[in-house]
Amino acid sequence: MWYISMHLISLIFLCSSAFSCILLSLGCLYYNMVKVIEWDIMTLNSSSIIMTLIFDWVSFMFLGFVLFISSMVLFYSGSYMEGDKNFNRFMYLVLAFVMSMGALIVSPNLISILLGWDGLGLVSYALVIFYQNEKSANAGMLTVLSNRVGDVAILLSISLMFMMGGWNFILYGGYMNDSSLLLMKYLIILAAMTKSAQIPFSAWLPAAMAAPTPVSALVHSSTLVTAGVYLLIRFSPALMGSESQSVLLVVSCLTMFMAGLGANFEYDLKKIIALSTLSQLGVMLSVLALGFADLAFFHLLAHALFKALLFMCAGVIIHAVKEYQDIRCMGGLVYSMPLTSTCMNLANLALCGMPFLAGFYSKDLILEVAFMSNMNLLAFILYVFATGLTVCYSFRLVYYSLTGLFNLSSMSQVDDSSVIMTSSMVALSLGAVMGGSFLSWLIFPEVYMICLTFTFKVLALGLSVLGALVGYLLNITGVSYSLKSLKDYGSVVFMGSMWFMPFLSTLELGRASLKSGGIYLSAGDYGWSESLGGQGLYGCFMNQAKHLQVFQSNSAGIYMKSFLVWVIVVCFMVI
Repeated sequence: MWYISMHLISLIFLCSSAFSCILLSLGCLYYNMVKVIEWDIMTLNSSSIIMTLIFDWVSFMFLGFVLFISSMVLFYSGSYMEGDKNFNRFMYLVLAFVMSMGALIVSPNLISILLGWDGLGLVSYALVIFYQNEKSANAGMLTVLSNRVGDVAILLSISLMFMMGGWNFILYGGYMNDSSLLLMKYLIILAAMTKSAQIPFSAWLPAAMAAPTPVSALVHSSTLVTAGVYLLIRFSPALMGSESQSVLLVVSCLTMFMAGLGANFEYDLKKIIALSTLSQLGVMLSVLALGFADLAFFHLLAHALFKALLFMCAGVIIHAVKEYQDIRCMGGLVYSMPLTSTCMNLANLALCGMPFLAGFYSKDLILEVAFMSNMNLLAFILYVFATGLTVCYSFRLVYYSLTGLFNLSSMSQVDDSSVIMTSSMVALSLGAVMGGSFLSWLIFPEVYMICLTFTFKVLALGLSVLGALVGYLLNITGVSYSLKSLKDYGSVVFMGSMWFMPFLSTLELGRASLKSGGIYLSAGDYGWSESLGGQGLYGCFMNQAKHLQVFQSNSAGIYMKSFLVWVIVVCFMVI
């Protein structure tokens, strides 16, 4: 019973903190108030190294959502992880994860943000390898090494930002021009791309599904993958009008399209939802690249609510169907799990942008603003296809898991028996229904002015309807569809394997890096640098120290020998 009391205490504390943060956010919005706390640690060449905390409506609102979703996930974990021998370790790791995200949210300083940034990377590795098998170890190593690229980019950005006289990127963001700090902007975008798994760093996100499902619900909704988006939202004044925006737009649109395409060929339930997260991250970064940071933040919050719910429903289904994750081994769950099916349908429809659910208010506005903006034809086509693919894989998932034929064995007992898991899902369902309207009224008291033709206005709705028809009807004829896909097996494998990115990120790059690393080790560390580097200096100093030690031993014989040497030298000089 100890673990039940622990997760109840965590639930009460996190829920109360979440509602307090949301109330403070409303106060900051109403009074237009920002509080900044600074501790001056040291001064280096007229640049002050300061520990900075910022408390405004953005940080309070995001912190409130993170704490609320974390409380639901921890409450859900009390039943999901029941009987696990490492349950208390799991709880401490999740709480450390939430603390790291909180430190990142309230840090506007490029140095102090490393506390949360590196904390997320470290704790995510510990959570991905939680089950301690070979698959988890490989996935954890891919995750942590991919994120280290972004950590190095942040460290390089710190050194480049030294010329600004400080590291507060919110304060100095508007003064960063392309002529002197363009490289730093690219490094910040690189850091955000690694954390938010954009191309070519996308392989670690589906691999991180080796973690327990409650961790996936937390990671993919409001913590790890959203850290890069949040960093760029805070950094957006520096990116306005920069040529780095076009690079970010192309990369994010490609990621959005690639993830939607891959999800339509995937059969692992958790990986389909992970690829949908990747697609939505591309939506957030693309609209941020167009210059609408407020819309990116709006979609970030709305997406967090229904994506956490979607993962929780997936966890309940996986538990019920004897730990299978292949959606072809499910089917007909709407009859035996009506509550879970209702919540999952809610989350799926919110993801598709069903009118008046949470995803509609942010996604429809993003699409209309994108269609109205001055973007190139490639980005527009990728936007259009990605929107249709999102609805397509959502309805494909609904067909295979909730409706369709019952594909489980006759001895399976499938029901909504866990009150703890379903109650936390119902709480998040309210957010998935009402969260979008609540946020739109708060964040946008003045409506956006949208000027579109009738064709563009109905384009998003038409794409959604077409994607739903294709995703559902195409999979009803599953046998003929699968046989036709075998005719072009190479293309299907290419589209279904994230464009070979997992292969390129692990096998070939691993071989090349290990081989080149061995050459550098033998020629460098074990070669010239061994004798001319640290070891050579060490030997030289030790030899000199021996001579000094002999001279310092006050031996009379040495002084006599030295005296005779000097006498001989003087005699030769006189002669």
